[in-house]
Order: sequence, then structure tokens, then C-alpha cells
Amino acid sequence: MAQSLELLLIQFLMPDNDARRQAEDQIKRLAKDPQVVPALVQHLRTAKTPNVRQLAAVLLRKRITGHWAKLTPQLKQYVKQSLIESITVENSPPVRRASANVVSVVAKYAVPAGEWPDLLTFLFQCSQSAQEDHREVALILFSSLTETIGNTFRPYFADLQALLLKCMQDESSSRVRVAALKAVGSFLEFTNDGEDVVKFRDFIPSILNVSRKCIASGEEDVAILAFEIFDELIESPAPLLGDSVKSIVEFSLEVSCNQTLESSTRHQAIQIVSWLAKYKYNSLKKHQLVVPILKVMCALLAESSDQEDDDDLAPDRAAAEVIDTLAMTIPKHVFNPVSEFASVHSQSPNPKYREAAVTALGVISEGCFDIMKDKLDPVLNIVLGALRDPEQMVRGAASFALGQFAEHLQPEILTHYQSVLPCVLNAIEDTSEEVKEKSYYALASFCENMGEEIVVYLDPLMRQLMAALGNSPRNLQETCMSAIGSVAAAAEQAFNPYAERVLESMKFFMVLTNDEDLRARARSTELVGIVAMSVGRKGMEAILPPFIDAAISGFGLEFSELREYTHGFFSNIAEILDDSFAQYLPRVMPLVFASCNLDDGSAVNIDESDDENVNDFGGVSSDDEAHDEPRIRNISVRTGVLDEKAAATQALGLFALHTKSSFAPYLEESLKIMDKHSGYFHEDVRLQAITGLKHILAAAHAIFQNHNDGTGKANEILDTVMNTYIKTMAEDDDKEVVAQACMSIADIMKDYGYVAIQNYLSPLVDATLLLLTEKAACQQLEDESDDDDDGGHDEVLMDAVSDLLPAFAKCMGSHFEPVFAKFFEPLMKFAKASRPPQDRTMVVASLAEVAQDMGAPISAYVDRLMPLVLKELGSPVATNRRNAAFCAGELCKNGGEAALKYFGDVLRGIYPLFGDSEPDLAVRDNAAGATARMIVVHPQLVPLNQVLPVLLRGLPLKEDQEESMAVYTCIYSLVLASNPEILSHVPDLVKIFGQVLESPVEKVEVKAIVGRTFSHLISVYGNQLEPFISVLPPSQANLLAAYASAS
Repeated sequence: MAQSLELLLIQFLMPDNDARRQAEDQIKRLAKDPQVVPALVQHLRTAKTPNVRQLAAVLLRKRITGHWAKLTPQLKQYVKQSLIESITVENSPPVRRASANVVSVVAKYAVPAGEWPDLLTFLFQCSQSAQEDHREVALILFSSLTETIGNTFRPYFADLQALLLKCMQDESSSRVRVAALKAVGSFLEFTNDGEDVVKFRDFIPSILNVSRKCIASGEEDVAILAFEIFDELIESPAPLLGDSVKSIVEFSLEVSCNQTLESSTRHQAIQIVSWLAKYKYNSLKKHQLVVPILKVMCALLAESSDQEDDDDLAPDRAAAEVIDTLAMTIPKHVFNPVSEFASVHSQSPNPKYREAAVTALGVISEGCFDIMKDKLDPVLNIVLGALRDPEQMVRGAASFALGQFAEHLQPEILTHYQSVLPCVLNAIEDTSEEVKEKSYYALASFCENMGEEIVVYLDPLMRQLMAALGNSPRNLQETCMSAIGSVAAAAEQAFNPYAERVLESMKFFMVLTNDEDLRARARSTELVGIVAMSVGRKGMEAILPPFIDAAISGFGLEFSELREYTHGFFSNIAEILDDSFAQYLPRVMPLVFASCNLDDGSAVNIDESDDENVNDFGGVSSDDEAHDEPRIRNISVRTGVLDEKAAATQALGLFALHTKSSFAPYLEESLKIMDKHSGYFHEDVRLQAITGLKHILAAAHAIFQNHNDGTGKANEILDTVMNTYIKTMAEDDDKEVVAQACMSIADIMKDYGYVAIQNYLSPLVDATLLLLTEKAACQQLEDESDDDDDGGHDEVLMDAVSDLLPAFAKCMGSHFEPVFAKFFEPLMKFAKASRPPQDRTMVVASLAEVAQDMGAPISAYVDRLMPLVLKELGSPVATNRRNAAFCAGELCKNGGEAALKYFGDVLRGIYPLFGDSEPDLAVRDNAAGATARMIVVHPQLVPLNQVLPVLLRGLPLKEDQEESMAVYTCIYSLVLASNPEILSHVPDLVKIFGQVLESPVEKVEVKAIVGRTFSHLISVYGNQLEPFISVLPPSQANLLAAYASAS
């Protein structure tokens, strides 16, 4: 075989394709015989040309796995000895490396079986050889062996680390230094032991030294390897970087700025900074690196990208990601440097820097939203000024920034509508399509949350938007439709005059079928649903059928985004039609189920590297990889399908909510889908499932309430829903999903009472306690330290958790006290003076509602709570004062004797809230409510002659009508008791009562108590009240007369 094989190897390397193919076929046939192993080994050692020796090694690596077990001990020894000789004696580096690859494969089987005990000894000797080639190949082997027999190295790990560090500092050979660097990368990837990993901290200076030299010599691929090692260190939970973080950042910033390097190399450097910003932000603060990073990244925003670069690798895009990440993690350290950069460079003669200035402000607006809301005037002036810039790129960036402001700086940004909207109206007339498109986005984001303020702009807005819709290219028509949707949502009923024309236009777009038009069709479908919400059932029901037909026909076009928006359309239609939507269920439910059950699995392609494939013999002039395992070539998640699945899951829940008992045929399948999706891998789908489960429960309640066996079935569904919610609270890693689970449980308690939670009380309390103590899965910090003053809990999550306590109190009453005792201390942790104002007011609001519904047991906590509440009454934040006033009133009302000693302090704390210096109307209303509660429970402790004039001056309530019952019940009780202090204010009372009875926002029961109070006054004073009634507006006088006659 040996002689014929030598000829075939030579023939395989010939340029003649026919001869090469014949050789391949013959080699494949011979390779099935185990004797091919010694034959290939012989040629590896004795063939005259390096190419043949290398090819022999490559083929040996491919075939030895299948034949090793069949070889005799003598042959195995021969193979091992020959490989060692090849590594140490061979002159050709490619042959040496190919032999090393064979060693790696053989070792995978021989070392664990005890058949190669002296291999490691040989490698250690080789790595300390005087010959550079030997040291290099030993390190290459250490790298490849780590992947196959890494566990064998564990007892020698300390020696190996010392050896690798020494080789990385080898000043005589760059090849050895690079091989050592690669070996470090392999070992770091292999080891999971925290103590072993920490030791690599000592390598960082050497890694940086090797990398700098490689950058200088043009070996950028080695520098990229260094960044990959840093990546491993950063993502490790161990505190790995230590003081070296400064050196890593400095090197990364050097590479980031170096425009002579490949974009991929620079991108890796910027990515390291991005990972540090995400995972080790406390280290960046500690070493004062935030400002240097921001200076470089803001400057990179102004760097012109090479048009041939992949956009994802463009330095400006990667830099924006770093700035965004820093803003999200440590906003207090980011705003000032970025604001300063924007302020200086917004006036730059270089348009790229003017563009960078506004881009930076847009990028940080999500993370720095709290700070920017307070500094809105200066940053908004920069952006609005840039909208008028002569350069298109600057105007486009300004439109983007304004859109970001509109999205993230709510509601404060809306107070600037008089300056913002005219600028946006001007920008959507821009000559540049890019500026127009971004301006539509800004307009859509801005208008979405506007209220009646938009009405005065409706005519110019709709005139321009409808004109643009008629004569713009498709991409602009799409963003234009998005803007019209936001305008319609904000204007509500005021949009009616424009609805008919918009709906008529949408008929054209909703039947487009060309692939390039389907996105516009999707937008138009969405827009019809939004307009339907504004117009309402009365205006839409009769004209819906053609839109329903068009929407359903779109499902046959195989465009995921269209299906996603169509599910949203049907969700809106279900909301306006309510139970009448049941007529469409037979047509839409199969479509929703189909989308919910779509297979969107991660597309993973595996390259099996089939030994029989001819291509396995190719590439003999390069290092052939020593991986026998399948390689994952590509992983991708089809995000379009994810969005469709989320929209369909949302629609499913809303259909159940609105059609109630008509949903019966679909209930079982829908519950299965919701249950499955609540554990889905992507949080967007889980969020909709967690929301939808509550709606499924509502439908089940309606369906089974009149069934003989309904209670059992309803309880089965309740069991699924509650167990899912409790598991989500403890185990889900997404804060928004967990917050939704908490809100849904609170709603269930309010809707169904204690009976809904009685069987789940213990695990529900445990899950709530886990969240209050910040030990749930979604609250595990990503950074190595928890002393961050910017981080802390997620406000939305903790608001939802704190809302659970009042829900418990509402359905359990005084029986909540033993459970509340468990929650109290963890909750009070958020009320410390060191906590931000929103934390403290969250606690106060929660306690106020608990006091309201738990009742008398709150008395045990009054001494702990009153000092906090009294301090919060003087808070500079209106929400805090409002909640403190509410809480003070409830504690005085239900706190029993424990609260009596605080009445004077509370009255003194509340008094300023009635004055002209209090700008917030809701705060005044809550002060009135608190005062009323105190009077009702202990009138003798309240100086009515001083208090009543102040209280009555604040009536009627202006904003928080939730306080109305407390206030007017108090007045009723005083009038009924003929209290002389209240009777001296009869003229004021008549005036107040007239306004309350006419108010469109006061509830019927409030008007009833006011009516009864007035009737009592009539019975006491009769015609003496006529002068006070006669000065009222006729409408109010008539309402009072109606109540008087009714009594």
C-alpha cells in the first residue's frame, strides 16, 4: 500500500483536475483499510516534498479517529513516536503544525486511556526548548489539546499558567508570543473554575504588550484575539480585571481611534468598551474612565464611514452603542460630558461634528431621561436649531434626536409643543427624503402622547400629511401613515372630520400585493385600526366589512410583518366592537392560532465536515483545523416571526376579554397557547402571554358561571393562571414580564376577591417577598458590585410589586396584617433617606392604600410611618407631597390612639399644601381629602374654625376626584350634626354644591351625597337659601332645585 499511496499523494497535488479526481477516489478506497495509518505515517516522515508530507498529515488526522482502536499496541507506539519526531525534527512549519493537529486528535483517545503518559512531559520540555520552532509548536499543541483533553491539564494548571506567562514575555520571538496568546485564549475558554480564571488577571499587561506589537507590525488578527480574551474576562462573573481595566480601556480607545486599521479590528475594540459599559460599569467609574471613553466615542460619531464598510462595523454606529449603554447604566456620569460635547460642537464649522452633537443627545435620551427632563430647554434648543441647519445630514440627525426626545422624555417634552410642532411641520417639507422620513418618525413619537393640545394643529398637520401620502415614494408613505396614526390616537374624537378621507385612502393600500408594497399595506392596516379606535363603534361598525375582508386576505401573502400588523388591527376592532366582535371569531381565530403556532425556532446550520466529502482533502497549503466535532456555522432568530407571534398572542387575549362567553369554542386551545408562551424564550412573547392569561380567565369566568360543572373547570383555569404567574414572579429574568405578572395578580384579586388567591396564598407571599428583597431571578445584578448610585431596582417593576400590597389588603381586610408584617421591613428599605424620591413615594403610596383597606391593624405601624410621611409632605416633588397627604389622612383615620398625638403635626404639614405656593392641583385635592378624614374620625382634635375656611377655599376638587367621597361625606356629616362652624359657611357650600352637581367628572354617588347635604340645608333653612341659589348659573341652580324637589 505504501508505494501506491505515495504515487496517489503526488498525483493528488497535480494541477490536472482529472488526475486529481482519480487520486481522490483511490485514496478514499484505500483509507477504509486500517493499514492506511502506518502508510500515511511513513510518508509523513519520509516523503521528499513538504507538500506531500503535509497532505499525509492532513489525511491522517481525518482517518485516524476511525482506525485508532483497531491498531496494535506496537503500531500505536510507532504512530506516537513518529508524530513526536515530526514535530521536533521537521523543518517545514506547515508540516509541523499539521503533525501537531494529528497529535491533538490521537491524544483525545490515547491520553484518557493511559496510552500516552509521556506526552505532557514532552510538551513541557518542548516549550522550553532553545529552538523557536519547538516552543511555538508546543504552544500550538497546548491550544489544540485544551479542546480535546483539557481535563488532563487540571493538575498542572499552575505550571501551565506560569509557562504561558513566560512565553508571552518571550522577547526573542514574536511567533512564540502570539502562540502563547492563542493558548491563553484556549485555556480561558476551557476553564470554568473561578479561582483558575482569576489568575489570568496577571496576564493582562503581557496580552496588551503582545497586542500593541502585533498592531504595529500589521498582525491585526492577533489583536482581535486579544480582544476576544478580554471579552471572556469581562463576561466572567469573577472580578477579573482589577486595576488592569484602565490599561484595557486605554488600549481599546487607541485602537478605536486608529483610522489606518481595518474596521473589524476597530469594531472589536469598541465592542470591548461596550461590554465594560454593560458588565463592569462600576470599574469604569472607579478608575475615572467614563469621561475619556465618552470623549473618544462622541468624536467617533463624527467620523465619516467608508461607503464600502459593513454598516454594522462602522465606528460611528458602534460608538453610539457604547454611549447608549453607558447612559442606560450610569446616566449621572454621562449627561454632563455628552451635553458639553453637544453644546460645543453644535456650533462647529464641520457638519459631521454638528451631526454628532445632536446624534449624541438623541442617543442618551433613553438612559438619561430623568436628568434631561430637568434640563430640557438647552438640549431642545440645540436640536431645534439643528433642524434648520443647511446640511442635510445635520437636519436628519436632529429629526432622529427629536424623535428620541418625543419617545423618552414624556410627558415634559409635550409642554414644548408650541415650539416643537411648527419645526416638525417645517421638517416634513424638507427637500431630503431622509430628513422627511425621520421627521415623520419624530412627529409620530411626539403626537402619540399629546391630548387636546393637538387639536389646533390638526388642520395643518393633516393637510401636509395627506398631501405627502398622495405624492411620496412608498418608504415615505409608510412613515407618513405611522405619523397619521399617532395624530389620530392623540386627537381621538376630534379626528372624526378627517377619518373618512383617511379610511378611503387606506382602501388602496390594503389591497396591494407586490412584494415591495407589502410593508405599506401593513402600515395601512395598522392605521385603519387606529382610526377605528378614534372614531368608535358607532362610526365604524357599518363600514368595517371591506376592511375586514382586505385584512384577512393579506394572510395569504406570506409576509410576516403584514400578519403582525393585521393582528394589531383585529385587536383594535375587538376593543371597539366588544361582544359584537364575536361574529368575526370563526374567520380570525384560525389565523391567530396559525401565527401563535408558527415554528420560529433558531435557525442553526451545522457543518458536519463529512469525511467522505471530496473537499475534505482541500486546502493542504494552510493549517487544517483539528476539530472533529460538528461546527455551528450560523445562528439566527427570525425576529419578524417573533413580532408576529407576540402580536397574535396579544390579539388572542383581547378577543377572549371582549367576546367573553362567545369565546367558548376557542378557550381550551387558547389556554394551551398562553401557558406555552408564558415560558417562551423571548420576553416580548412572554409579556403578551402573561397579559393574555388574565383575559382568558375573564372569558372562562363568563363562560362557566351558569354551567353545572363550571366551578371545577373555572378553577382548573385559575390554577394554571395563578401557578404560571407565581412561577414568573420568582423565575423569569425579564423585569417587564415580572411586573406584568404582579399587575395581573393584583387585578385578579380586585376582580374576584380573596377566593381567587386563598389556595395560593403561601407561594404568592413567598414570591412577593422574593421581589421585595430583590432576590428574584430578574433582579440579579449584572455588574460585579452593588454599590452603584445609578443602578438599583427597576422603577416599573417595584411599582408593580408595591401595588400588590394594597391588592392583598383590599381582598383580605384586617386579615392581611400577619402577611403585611412579613412585607413591612423589606418595603421600608426603599423609604430610606438615601433612596431617590420615586422610591420613597412608592412606599408611601402603597402604605396609604394598605392603611385604607387593612384598617385598624395599621395602628401598630403608625410610629414608624408618621415621621416618613411628615417629611414627605415637604418634598420638592409634587407626586411625593400628594401621596404623603393621602397617607397622612389614612393613618389618622385608621391609626387609632397611636395616631392621635400626630394630628397637630399633620395639620401643620398639610396647611402649606392649600396655599398659593402649591402649584399642583392634585396635591391640594389630597390635602383636602386628608383634612376631611381627620375631621370625620376626630372632629374635636381639629380646630374647625381655622381649618374649614382653608378646606372650603380648595373646593370643588380640581383634579383628583378619588378624594371627593371623603371630602363631601365629611361635609355631609358636619351639616347633619348641625355643626355651627360648618353652618357659618352655607353660602360657600351652595356655590360648591352647584359646581359639583354640574361637573362631568364627578361620580354619581358623589353627586348623591352632595344632593342629600343640600336637601338637608333646604329642610333647615328653606327660602333663606334662595339669595345664594339665585346668583348661581341657571344650569347649576336647576340641578340644585331638582335635588331639592326629589327629597
